Amino acid sequence: MALVALSRQDWLYAIFLFSAVVVFGNAIHFIVFKLLRRSETASQRRSLGLRTYLTKPARAVFLAIGLRIILPFVPGIPPVLLGQIDQVVEVLLVLFVGWLAIGAVYVFQAFTLSRFDTTVADNLRARRVHTQMQFFRRILITFVVLLDAGALLWSFHDVRLWKFGTGLLASAGLASLILATAAKSTASNFLAGLQIAFSEPIRIDDVVVVAGEWGRIAEITSTYVVVNIWDKRTLIVPLSYFIEQPFANWTRNGADIMGTAFLYVDYAVPIEPLRAELQRIAEESPLWDKQVCGLQVTNLSERTMELRCLISSSDSGRNFDLRCLVREKMIEFLRTNYPRALPTVRVELNEPAHKPEEPGPLPPPAKASET
Repeated sequence: MALVALSRQDWLYAIFLFSAVVVFGNAIHFIVFKLLRRSETASQRRSLGLRTYLTKPARAVFLAIGLRIILPFVPGIPPVLLGQIDQVVEVLLVLFVGWLAIGAVYVFQAFTLSRFDTTVADNLRARRVHTQMQFFRRILITFVVLLDAGALLWSFHDVRLWKFGTGLLASAGLASLILATAAKSTASNFLAGLQIAFSEPIRIDDVVVVAGEWGRIAEITSTYVVVNIWDKRTLIVPLSYFIEQPFANWTRNGADIMGTAFLYVDYAVPIEPLRAELQRIAEESPLWDKQVCGLQVTNLSERTMELRCLISSSDSGRNFDLRCLVREKMIEFLRTNYPRALPTVRVELNEPAHKPEEPGPLPPPAKASET
């Protein structure tokens, strides 16, 4: 009976220790994240994703550490069973630490990107950092997973399992080489992603023309690039395309850009009033960046003059709107002030020097004689 009473006391004591671990683990978790959120609010930065990426793995780590601490103090557990329980808790702790490390990588990315805003006018450096951080995040997560897998193998107290894990890793390396050889496109896209991260032919939010489509780089993954087309379509392009094929990048060295609007007018139109009108239109529009504004005669044909209106803007979207505005206003100005300025076709009819004599009236028909 005494042995049964002792067993019940052991169970009660174990439940008490486990409850204490849960209470203290959650209390420490609450205090730590309360301080982190307060510091995040005081710094007036954008949300770093602490609650999204770290709350659950941190709570799991605190509970696993608490269980490892109390296990030696739980009475009445046989040594064999205690070793097995300790092994399970250690494996869980390694997995939870890896989970927490992956969440920390995401928080590090959010913290780094919070200092670089892509919505500002001059966002070249910000787009560079956003592009590189996507690749660095994937590399860091892969590195964390490999370390966690190695720590998980080392957590087992069995030399045979260590040897099995070493052989498994070697087999996995050989299999990865075989798969990389078989899947050349996937391997080439991955290497192209690394090359893009460092050589930077494209960045996040770059304006590009790919396969005749104008759009912005929305996402760069390890295998493909997502391009948002201006008409809300989505273009998926393999990473290797941007290494092997030519494409246009309108924001490679800066977002500012120049655009043209062509007019085809009659030779009789004076140039200077049109040039002054273009300057006035640009100065009154907030779309102009006050850098380039000019009108030139760029071509002559047998019937018209080609006038090029050259204007600049801070980005391609503004420049497109400004070019449309220039076309509308310049045509309106020509219609109002030079109504005969639009291309016309001249036809000249020359009369002959001597007019031919007009034929006289025909004589009346003769009457038939009566018989």
